[in-house]
Amino acid sequence: MSGSATENFYSAIEESAALLDIGCERARVWPIVTSFGSMLPQAAILFRVATDERHAGELNCHLMMLPGDVDPYALARSNGLVASTDHPVGALLAEIGERFPVDSYGIDFGVVGGFQKTWSCFPGSSMQKLAELTRVPAMPRGLAENMNFFARYGLEEKVTLIGTDYANRTMNVYFGEVDECLKPTMIRSILRDIGMPPPSDQLLNFAQHAFGFYATLSWDSSKIERFCYSAITPDPLALLDRVEPKIEHFLKTIPYGVNDPKAVYLATSPADGGEFCKVQSYYQWRPRLTTHMHTSVS
Repeated sequence: MSGSATENFYSAIEESAALLDIGCERARVWPIVTSFGSMLPQAAILFRVATDERHAGELNCHLMMLPGDVDPYALARSNGLVASTDHPVGALLAEIGERFPVDSYGIDFGVVGGFQKTWSCFPGSSMQKLAELTRVPAMPRGLAENMNFFARYGLEEKVTLIGTDYANRTMNVYFGEVDECLKPTMIRSILRDIGMPPPSDQLLNFAQHAFGFYATLSWDSSKIERFCYSAITPDPLALLDRVEPKIEHFLKTIPYGVNDPKAVYLATSPADGGEFCKVQSYYQWRPRLTTHMHTSVS
């Protein structure tokens, strides 16, 4: 991507952050933009906002469909975007890449929080098996310890991508082709089995429009920490009962991706205060994204 195009992307980040009253420090964001600058023309690029307290005051940027032969975490380390660590989270992406067919990668960074996540995206025609993923040395033990739960709902061979969150030291496992699991009775059963609060009517209705979901685990516990449903829609406000005024303003005024669909997520987690939503608007649209995600992607 040319220097001017890279500047345009950075300017779009500044402009989008301003809609949310979030300050954008060039010294924090520019090194991330330039580190991945050569990959931007082929990437799907999204801006994300969320309603939970953990994400308050943050605008996240997702770059998806990065080349499958470039390790984005290694690139981030080499450019000083993230510190090296002996924690297993630092080895997970590379170990997945060594053992599985990774079609493309993705990254997530916050305007405030900096470089945060990566995604390992498997080919759309080749979902992976949980049993094989549990053999990855750096994988959280909770994935194996929840195998009976995943198998109960027919998810053991439906993994579409793995997300690695370096900032929070968690990982996400994403599932596709899950129509049976999106029925109200199944949703209630799934959430009850993993100790989540009963779903609201909003979540049950939202799931009817979803194409997949993901579970969040950490290395500190075998418990599934978060369960999140994913949908694509041209009008997020039509799928959600309520959205914070600032986020509604963002959705109505952001000048990018106006005519493109939006990615919407509805998550439930006791630790995050119950149910909350995340909404992504495209800066640069690539239709193939829907074969992989949710996504960041979260």
